[in-house]
Amino acid sequence: MARAKPAALRVAIYARVSTSGQEVENQLHDLRLFVRQRGWVIQSEYVDAGVSGTKESRPALDRLLAVARKGQVEVLLVWRLDRLGRSVKHLVLLLDELRRLGVSFVSLHENLDSNSPVGKAVLGIFAVLAEMERELIVQRVQAGLARARREGKRLGRPPVVIDWTRLQKYARKHMSVRAMSKHLGISRGTVARALRTLKRRRGRRTRERKP
Repeated sequence: MARAKPAALRVAIYARVSTSGQEVENQLHDLRLFVRQRGWVIQSEYVDAGVSGTKESRPALDRLLAVARKGQVEVLLVWRLDRLGRSVKHLVLLLDELRRLGVSFVSLHENLDSNSPVGKAVLGIFAVLAEMERELIVQRVQAGLARARREGKRLGRPPVVIDWTRLQKYARKHMSVRAMSKHLGISRGTVARALRTLKRRRGRRTRERKP
């Protein structure tokens, strides 16, 4: 009895060009040819045209990931790695999500397949580089904060200036916190904290007057 032929893998093709004047068809031609040679089936093609790789949100890529999360894709195929990730960290996060979803990743230009031993090793190196990138950013931030402290610069938000005279006047008139906030130009939370401070001060003065 002849064995049943295994079902062809469903492939999502992703292509991207940074400007609308660039041609995406060259990427798609090579990717379609690769799919035919592998005997796979194209689930759909997702193209971000005129979208920079540094952007947080890319509509076509977002749609592709939504389909992958529904289990409708088994392979994600790109022309080159830089078409997918906007940074090493972003690329590693994307590939980790694909791994958890059971979706293989193939990059044509680099001949990279996440299921091959070499592909797994390369992706491991990417993960190490992403961690190094994160640590370098943390170190730069910490160095910048330390330098600012040495130079006597105030860190964090600037202090809120409260007109205590006007605040006490509004409080005696039993004005609402919302109204005080509007008149004083400060948040309602700041007004509420300031009113509690006034109450504590009045309480201390009352105790001090007692014999």
